[in-house]
Amino acid sequence: VRLVESGGGSAQPGGSLRLSCAYSGNTGGSYLLGWFRQFPGKEREGVAAIDTDGKAYYGDSVKGRFTISQDTEKNTLYLQMNNLTPEDTAIYYCAADATYSWWLNLHQGAVPRFQGQGTQVTVSS
Repeated sequence: VRLVESGGGSAQPGGSLRLSCAYSGNTGGSYLLGWFRQFPGKEREGVAAIDTDGKAYYGDSVKGRFTISQDTEKNTLYLQMNNLTPEDTAIYYCAADATYSWWLNLHQGAVPRFQGQGTQVTVSS
């Protein structure tokens, strides 16, 4: 599975950005696609994920501000980020795995089976 992110960049506090992740390859019959981010201090945090049934999951710090969506015809995953704050500054990675373990255990060092190269998001005034 190949994942290619795009759409990162700079924004002012309160602004918006939309990330895209084009995926290709066989993810298997059941999978969890999503986003995690890595802060400058290297800590990682799950941002949002969506399963095969379309159910979405969000990290506590982004609930109500970020929205994950998927266009299955275009094989593209999106992350709409609104009301950005400087604390959202990080490298954002697209991830895919047949299990939920990476989403549930990211803070304990879990690694998704597939991830993209990452895209930088910087929020500052």
